[in-house]
Amino acid sequence: MKNTKKVILITGGSSGIGYDSAIALAKQGHKVYAAARRVEMMEPLKEYGIVPLSLDVTDDSSMQECVKSVLDAEGRIDVLVNNAGYGYFGAIENVAMEEARKQLEVNVFGLARMCQLVLPTMRGQHSGRIINIASIAGRATMYFGGWYNVSKYAVETFSDALRMETKPFGIDVVLIEPSTIKTNWGIIAADNLEASSKGTVYEERAINEANNMHKAYRSNLFSKPTVVTKAICKAVNRRRPRTRYCIGRGGKMVVFMHSVLPTRWWDRINRIMTKKVL
Repeated sequence: MKNTKKVILITGGSSGIGYDSAIALAKQGHKVYAAARRVEMMEPLKEYGIVPLSLDVTDDSSMQECVKSVLDAEGRIDVLVNNAGYGYFGAIENVAMEEARKQLEVNVFGLARMCQLVLPTMRGQHSGRIINIASIAGRATMYFGGWYNVSKYAVETFSDALRMETKPFGIDVVLIEPSTIKTNWGIIAADNLEASSKGTVYEERAINEANNMHKAYRSNLFSKPTVVTKAICKAVNRRRPRTRYCIGRGGKMVVFMHSVLPTRWWDRINRIMTKKVL
């Protein structure tokens, strides 16, 4: 990737990490396209030279039109940041299959389709970078996070496979694995956990866990979103980026503990933590 100024497409650009990253990259001199369903939320980005685009990662025609818009304007795409995604927590027994499929559609299949759409151009350029926003939830299983874990584990292995396939064409694939980041993501996930567990045998534990999540995400225990933005900027700008950036307070320790502890120990720690309300 020889060009200092890169053409970058970021999905999920209407709020949070996607929004902040778009601004940071634009300030570094890159040409940034921020894409999301809520285009009106991205209007303020225009003052930084960022171009807002409409994108629904569950609609193939929307994804095709989004990529085409960038190629028509710039003739190339140097970096794709797959940031669009969400978390729906709840016991596997309680989460409706429609909701489970929706989470996989957004977090996995939408991400995969965006990769498919940019790859022909990147191969033609013999350069490109795909940055997939994963999570430590793709490395360590979380209590009541079953379907979200499934989606993020899938992003991990998908990215590993894609990295091997595309390396001969000069394309890098990078995983960003945030851990405890103070955003509205945790509040929404906690609300979903309460809603999906109400009136079920899981309700008491689920409410305890939701209360823990609410308090933790509103405290100063977690890392600021800027740590994710910094990691994305490194992945964009470095000549030879890492394959993985595990970031956020406690993230590396959680992944290490999950890998070395006996399975039943990990299960027990999660159950004990859910009983305890912060």
